Amino acid sequence: MNQKTSQKMNLKTLVATAMLAAVAGVLMSLEISLPLMPPFYKLDFSDVPSVIALFAFGPLSGAAVEIVKILIKLVTVGTSTAYVGELANLIGVVLFIVPIWFVFKKMNYTKKAAKVSLIVSVPVRIAFSCCVNAFITLPLYAKAMGISLDDVIAMVSGVNPGIKNLTTFVILATIPFNLIKNVLNCLLGYILYERLSNVHVFERRFSKI
Repeated sequence: MNQKTSQKMNLKTLVATAMLAAVAGVLMSLEISLPLMPPFYKLDFSDVPSVIALFAFGPLSGAAVEIVKILIKLVTVGTSTAYVGELANLIGVVLFIVPIWFVFKKMNYTKKAAKVSLIVSVPVRIAFSCCVNAFITLPLYAKAMGISLDDVIAMVSGVNPGIKNLTTFVILATIPFNLIKNVLNCLLGYILYERLSNVHVFERRFSKI
């Protein structure tokens, strides 16, 4: 590959990454409330462009989309969680990108590897979310709102009476919410990447095995 071709590919990657990040930023602002979930748990589909970027252009592109979308949301919409939700998303970038790319690369970039990598990423992200919510984001959110952690739990129990303490919060809110969000984002990201690569919008990185 000559230098001119390499520069052209780098420019294409940069432009595509910027476009996907812009789409992700918009999607992150289009939040959907779910029944029986805390008011600060909102479903969005902003990880879909990140999955596409990751498979099409690699981990740096996927991470860039994740980081830029957070900045776009902060600039355009602001924060409803005193920046705690955005901090959690930023911390989660690594544990979103690394497991997917590690498995995908380890299994030689096959179609099966793409599916397995996304499946592996879901429990990793859920486990991460449980730890971060329990020990970082919920305490920070309570502090930012000027209330105690017990007050936050009491507020959430009004939406879901089964939530009585931090443990039940994690079991009845954090785990099911992240399961729904991660599965939907990974599934849609994979399907859209397949469709777009079939019509040559993006390079098909993996084989059909």
